[in-house]
Amino acid sequence: MMEPFQFRQGGVPLLVSIPHVGTHVPPDIAARMTPAALALPDTDWHLDRLYDFLGDLGASVLTATHSRYVVDLNRPPDDASLYPGQDVTGLVPLDTFARAPVYAGPLPNRDEVAARREGWWRPYHERLAAELARLREEHGYALLWDAHSIASEVPRFFPGRLPDFNLGTGGGTAADASLAAALFAAAESAQGYTAVLNGRFKGGYITRRYGDPANKVHAVQLELVQATYMDEAPPYPFDEGRARKVRPHLRRLLETLIAWGREHLARG
Repeated sequence: MMEPFQFRQGGVPLLVSIPHVGTHVPPDIAARMTPAALALPDTDWHLDRLYDFLGDLGASVLTATHSRYVVDLNRPPDDASLYPGQDVTGLVPLDTFARAPVYAGPLPNRDEVAARREGWWRPYHERLAAELARLREEHGYALLWDAHSIASEVPRFFPGRLPDFNLGTGGGTAADASLAAALFAAAESAQGYTAVLNGRFKGGYITRRYGDPANKVHAVQLELVQATYMDEAPPYPFDEGRARKVRPHLRRLLETLIAWGREHLARG
């Protein structure tokens, strides 16, 4: 059986979580899914390849192996809505972002949802929490970057085209305001790209759950528009030319995050 995540420990107080890049679907689940869902259209495609510089920065990296259709790692375990009053997908999604059904066969019942939560959601979060605790113990603080990507236009969730860099700090609860400002300034300075802070995507469960500035754990989510590094139409190919242009800006954002931690949080 495939492990629920891959993990590489780094040497700086930064953990990069990539919870929606996984594409594995166990055969017994895949057998019940529709052709539309089996194409995995809502995957955060190729982010592990795009963030290929994380080892150079010394970051710890936690990467999901399973599709978000198996279980969504960025949703609360009780499946409470992250955006009350707005359209969202759940812990075990029943439809795609385009509202196509995920299942042709029987829908997951309560016991199956619980089994998926225990089998894949919980191990990822246990590893994430343990690494943040280790970083805080070793360095005195921890920084969490939750990496996501999304199609530039998803009418179900937002009108028109999304800005390229969508930074979220849980509306200001998950990271210090000066850190958010420094990151937003870096994103705004990326020529040819657009940016927003705490717009439509303020940060999902991971950002909100683990960001704890009062205890020196600062969490930031980046929702990156996929058109900046890939084709958004099937089969969703990676575009190295576009990636070469956006990758330095991503690296600068993470370097800004690391530098802010050293300046504001490192032990004297």
